[in-house]
Amino acid sequence: MIKVTKAVFPVAGMGTRFLPATKASPKEMLPVVDKPLIQYAVEEAVAAGLTQLIFITGRNKRAIEDHFDKAYELETELEARGRTALLAQVNIVPNHVSCTYIRQTEALGLGHAVLCARPVVGNEPFAVILADDLIDAGVPVLRQMVEAFEHECCSVVAVQEIDRHDTGSYGIIAGKPEGERIIRLERIVEKPKPQDAPSNLGVIGRYILTPAVFEELERVKPGVSGEIQLTDGIAAALAREGAVGYRFEGIRYDCGSKLGYLKANIMLGLRHPEIGEGLARFLKDKESNQDA
Repeated sequence: MIKVTKAVFPVAGMGTRFLPATKASPKEMLPVVDKPLIQYAVEEAVAAGLTQLIFITGRNKRAIEDHFDKAYELETELEARGRTALLAQVNIVPNHVSCTYIRQTEALGLGHAVLCARPVVGNEPFAVILADDLIDAGVPVLRQMVEAFEHECCSVVAVQEIDRHDTGSYGIIAGKPEGERIIRLERIVEKPKPQDAPSNLGVIGRYILTPAVFEELERVKPGVSGEIQLTDGIAAALAREGAVGYRFEGIRYDCGSKLGYLKANIMLGLRHPEIGEGLARFLKDKESNQDA
């Protein structure tokens, strides 16, 4: 079997839910404690053994490229001052990992963004990572999914139980459980109404896909919004070669929402070696003052 070595990061979205903060800055560069969202996603991919990172970008996304580029002046200054710990932190992408940037010239949906990566991905399996979904896990979720892919030999989509009232915000799967974490997919529906949803298992932003998805995305017709949905491409490929849902182990924070973003900052902040204790004291004092 061909190993999964390529990861696609669709980062062309406008981030309107975080305006005005995202008026001139990419939403993927919003910091969670002291690292931007996109860095957490990249670190997860690298920890899973992926070595080719493909970013599908749009207007006003140059900061993402700069973030993962060499910063010679900064690095020289830090080295001269003996700030070795900070120097290690700014060297984000290991030397054996490459970054490619592809411009999505039109906002035609997630499926179209993934399709833009086809010339670089070629005829190989690949990962798709949505930086909005920050997942705190002992074993990186993408590594869990790569292992599942190697065992199942078909596309793998990450799923978790969601509130049935929220089905209109997710792709929803139907399938047969096989063990603790695998669900053999029978169908997948994009953003159904609660009464039409086949289950309460929603697809979240981690995928391992076969190149058959590219062929199906080429055929998918845009929906009412004029966008090409990745879910539709996966559903079509499912009929050809099968796919599985994967119940990942970890805690997901929906950083595409303000509340989820704030939760991520608090929970990861509590574990941060510099600010964890101080943040815990602040929250405890705040709670005590409210109870008084």
